[in-house]
Amino acid sequence: MIRVVICDDHVIVRQGIKQILADAGDIALAGEAGNGPDAMALVRAGAAAGTPPDVVLLDIAMPQRDGLDVLKSLKAEFPRLPVLMLSTYPDRQYAVRSLKLGAAGYLNKSADSEQMIDAIRRVAQGKLFITPSVAEQLAGAVGAGIGSRKGGVGDEAPLHERLSHREYQVFGLLAAGKSVGEIAERLVLSSNTVSTYRARILEKTGVRNDVELALYAVRQELMQV
Repeated sequence: MIRVVICDDHVIVRQGIKQILADAGDIALAGEAGNGPDAMALVRAGAAAGTPPDVVLLDIAMPQRDGLDVLKSLKAEFPRLPVLMLSTYPDRQYAVRSLKLGAAGYLNKSADSEQMIDAIRRVAQGKLFITPSVAEQLAGAVGAGIGSRKGGVGDEAPLHERLSHREYQVFGLLAAGKSVGEIAERLVLSSNTVSTYRARILEKTGVRNDVELALYAVRQELMQV
């Protein structure tokens, strides 16, 4: 049996995933969590008891700690543990970043149940699960990197690729219309720190304000409208 931990802050989503797993026959629920700290605790407890999960299904947008932060922590403590990222965001927004941080795959929540089961089975076997859409994003990222190293003959990497992980988090929230105070509360940072990140983001993306930043995100197909 493939033991799976589900981490998603929406109860109804977890219930749906549990039903999909139950119907698979060869997959068992090892635990569920509604936030990142609880997910870390579940995995640690399983490892300490000698029954670690085989796969973690991890949502990106969560309270307290977002999925990419949790992914970094999981891979630091359990480098061989396959983590399959789940998201409602467009693949272009987080897929490549997730894989660079060590995810074994990236699956949009719009996927059907058969694709989710296939993804779990593949990553449990130590393989990568990459959809055609994500493969296209990876190819674009690699191509841009090669072009940049060769002197920029081909397409240059998008400006937002210059952002650090934390800057990208703030960028996404700013583009979604969140205020500095709201972002500070969500990411557990001071308002001054968020303002500093905001200034760096505006400089790196070449825009002047939050409205232009949101328009940039839409043009780059980084957010749904």
